Amino acid sequence: MIESLRGLGYSTATALADIIDNSITARASRVEVLFSWHDTASVIAVLDNGEGMDEHELDLAMRLGERSPLDGRDVHDLGRFGLGLKTASFSQCRMLTVASLKEGRISCLRWDLDVLTARQNDGWLLLEGPDGGSEDLLLPLTDQGQGTLVLWEKPDRIVTPGFCEQDFLDLADRVERHLAMVFHRFLCGLQPRLHITINGQPVGPWDPFLIGHSATWLSPIERIAAEGGTVEVQCHVLPHKDRVQAREYESAAGPDGWTAQQGFYVYRNERLLVAGSWLGLGRGRSWTKEEAHRLARIRLDLPNTADAEWKIDVRKSTARPPVSIRERLTRLAEDTRERARRVFAHRGQPVRIGNGGPLVQAWRTEHFKGGVRYRIDKDHPAVRAVLDDAGTIEPQILAMLRVIEETIPVQRIWLDTTDSRETPRTGFAGESSAEVAAILSVMYRNMVLRKGISPALAREQLLCTEPFNEYPELVVVLPDSPSSQ
Repeated sequence: MIESLRGLGYSTATALADIIDNSITARASRVEVLFSWHDTASVIAVLDNGEGMDEHELDLAMRLGERSPLDGRDVHDLGRFGLGLKTASFSQCRMLTVASLKEGRISCLRWDLDVLTARQNDGWLLLEGPDGGSEDLLLPLTDQGQGTLVLWEKPDRIVTPGFCEQDFLDLADRVERHLAMVFHRFLCGLQPRLHITINGQPVGPWDPFLIGHSATWLSPIERIAAEGGTVEVQCHVLPHKDRVQAREYESAAGPDGWTAQQGFYVYRNERLLVAGSWLGLGRGRSWTKEEAHRLARIRLDLPNTADAEWKIDVRKSTARPPVSIRERLTRLAEDTRERARRVFAHRGQPVRIGNGGPLVQAWRTEHFKGGVRYRIDKDHPAVRAVLDDAGTIEPQILAMLRVIEETIPVQRIWLDTTDSRETPRTGFAGESSAEVAAILSVMYRNMVLRKGISPALAREQLLCTEPFNEYPELVVVLPDSPSSQ
C-alpha cells in the first residue's frame, strides 16, 4: 500500500509544504529546512520549534490516516486526511524519521520501506530511534526546548541516476520559490507569524497580488455563503509592465511565469492551495490561460470546514467550487478578466479625456454575425480633416482607407504579442515629445485656422482625441495664435 501511495504526484516542493503545514498546526514560529548533499545518501531535514509530541502523539502521527477526515478539527488546523506527513515523505524518500521534543523528552520513530519490504510477514514494523549513523542529525533538536525534526533519508525519488550536486542546489531554489508563494501570508509583515529558512537563508514572501503597488486594482472583499462555510473573494488586476520596475515585474511573474499564474488563488486558513487556475469556470467551455488575461488574479479564502464541498485532494493542490456559487464566481472572474484585458491592451496607461466626454478613437470595432472587424473612424479629426479637403480625390482616399482596414495583420500582431509576451507599441510609445508635438501642431492649426474652431475648444477636443489624450502636457501649451506654417 505504501509503495502505491508513493505515486500520488507530489513534487519535492509540494511535499515539503505539506510537512511545514504540520509545523504551523503545531504553532511553530520558526521552520528550518536543510538540504545536505551526500549523493545517494543525501538528507533533507525540516526542524520546527512547535509544541512537539510525546510518545503517544508521535505514534499516532506516524500512522496512516490516524484521524478520519470527517472529524471536526481546530479552526487553524491545516490538515484533513491524516496522511500528509507520510505520503509527502514517502513520495520523496524510502526512510522517514520523525523525532519530537516535548516537556524535556525526545521521542523518535522511523519508517523504513526497505525493512517493510524485506519483512512483509512481520506486519507494520514501525522502528524506534534513528537509523545507525544518523544520530548526529537529531542534535539540532536537542539544542532547543521543544519542537519536531523530520528527516528524509534514502531519497530515491530525488537523487536519481545522473542527478548531481548542482541539481540538488537548483532543487533547493525551486523549493524556496514554492514556499515563498504557498506561505506568503504567514511570512509577510514587519512581525511575521512564521520564519522559514533554507540552509540558513531566510525565505521571503512572494505576494501574487502586488498589494503595495499604486497601480494594482483591487475590488472590495465579497463574502459568499456556500456549503461548508462562507468564502471570501477579492479580485485584483496587476499593473502593466510599463508601470512596474523591471525587477519587481520579474518577481511578480511568479514561479511559473505571468500567463501560468493567472486566475484564482485558493487559500485555506491563509495557506495557498491553488496558485492560479480558472477552476473549470467559463461560459460554454472552461476558460484557458491566455496572454490577454495574464494580469488577472483573484484571491479566494476557504475555511477548513469546506474541504469536501470544494473537493480538496490529499496533496492540497486542487479545488473545485460548489455548484451553488459557480455562477457568482464566474461573473466576478468575467469582470476581472475584462479589466485585465483592457490594462494589457492599453499598456497600463490611464485614459485621460479632458472634460470627461467620450474619447474619440481612430479605430472602432464592429461586431456582426460572422465575428468582429475593425474600421477606421472617419470622424476622427485627423481623418476628417483630410476627407473634407480631398475634393476630387476623396474616392481614392476612401479606397485607400478600406484597403488598410481589410489588410490589418491581425494574426501577425497576435503572434508577435504571444511570442514576445508584450503588446506592440502604439500611441507614440517610445517617441520623443518633439515628434508628438509636431503631429499635434498640424492637427491644431487645421482646427483653428481652417475650421474656425476657437483655440480653447480645439485644445479641449484634442484632450478627448486618441492618442493625444495621453499627452495633456503638450496640448495645454498650444498657443492661442497658431502659426500658419
